[in-house]
Amino acid sequence: MTVSDRARELALAAAQAAADKKAQDVVIIDVGDQLVITDAFLLASAPNERQVIAIVDAIEESLLNLPEKAKPVRREGERSGRWVLLDYVDVVIHVQHTEEREFYALDRLWKDCPTIPFVDRDLVDAEAGAGE
Repeated sequence: MTVSDRARELALAAAQAAADKKAQDVVIIDVGDQLVITDAFLLASAPNERQVIAIVDAIEESLLNLPEKAKPVRREGERSGRWVLLDYVDVVIHVQHTEEREFYALDRLWKDCPTIPFVDRDLVDAEAGAGE
């Protein structure tokens, strides 16, 4: 089974919230065919602990403001700010310090799974403005 519409909605909203806080390497991986516990993983990274926490806070706020509000059923790793996991059941969000992202290489672990395209709307707006 591939990613559900709800999982796609949550993942894309969370990805945009992360991008708005200058998250790096934002990737959405469709793990629905590989795992029964979730449909998608969102991976994002930041160069320091403070930014990791800011990204996590922005994601939570963004998903609470959706028409069908979403709250994580589990939140782990916030104290250290090195790797925070938000479990929304349909989507599991990993916001990692850049060093943890490189060391644990979740991207490589799930490389056989398809990704869900995400384009930061600010980049689209900037490109549209440059073309005028």
